[in-house]
Amino acid sequence: MPLAAPLLHTTLARREPDRHGKVRDIFDFGDRLLIVATDRISAFDYVLGSGIPDKGKVLTQISAFWFGRTRGIVANHLLSVDTQDYPPELQADAGLLAGRSMLVRKTTPLPIECVARGYLSGSGWKDYVATGKVCGISLPQGLRESDRLAEPIFTPATKAESGHDLNISEKEAEALVGPAVLARAKELTLRLYAEGAAHAESSGIIVADTKFEFGLMPPDGRSDADRLIVIDEVLTPDSSRFWPRDTYRPGGAQPSFDKQFVRDYLESIKWNKQPPVPSLPDDVVARTREKYIEAFRRLTGRDLA
Repeated sequence: MPLAAPLLHTTLARREPDRHGKVRDIFDFGDRLLIVATDRISAFDYVLGSGIPDKGKVLTQISAFWFGRTRGIVANHLLSVDTQDYPPELQADAGLLAGRSMLVRKTTPLPIECVARGYLSGSGWKDYVATGKVCGISLPQGLRESDRLAEPIFTPATKAESGHDLNISEKEAEALVGPAVLARAKELTLRLYAEGAAHAESSGIIVADTKFEFGLMPPDGRSDADRLIVIDEVLTPDSSRFWPRDTYRPGGAQPSFDKQFVRDYLESIKWNKQPPVPSLPDDVVARTREKYIEAFRRLTGRDLA
């Protein structure tokens, strides 16, 4: 059976999105936002010409699962994923929005990404090879690619409107958000990672690293640090490096549950990582979709709605 067409752009009956991200379309309702996860997929900093059917539903429903599971650690921005709770003008588009959108509180996002790393991979591995450190944190000599770290580390990054986020030191992050806010964000990042990694491992998935975003609730007499909540997405295949536990072998790159087939294909066609952006063949789309859905089922224990 052919796959359903991916949703690449959100066009509602009464309005266009107020903002676009690489994957998400955002509608502003004053003190609330509607975030719609499309099926767009990016690689090497570009949104590709093809989408992955149901990818947006996977991202939304995994995030909703984690928001519920981690509410005891920190509050989050999720108000509802039930379209019946959405503003009246959105009811005509309930079918389109169901399963791939969430109504959330509006916050003031911190200007940093908060990354937790439990394994040495990606940009962390490149940094370690070059300097023996990751974001200024010294690590033991002789570690291999994909080795598990003695304990997870916190490595902040700047947010990039386009291109790569840039790893920065805690001192640099502190200059951007202040010492109290950074200390709270670091604590929450490591606690959320520990909770997520433990559950994922019981489901056969290693969370090698993941990034969180935090936002400040409106002033209410509490300190900035006490008004931090987690926003955006949580522990998804787009924001994390998920590896199958049963095939984990340190000493090189690992198979993953995310864009591996996409990256491999783009490397195989020798794309120069500049426009024009290529589209993907059907088999790469189908295999990538399977990996996203497999990650969802393992983590949540249910089928995609």
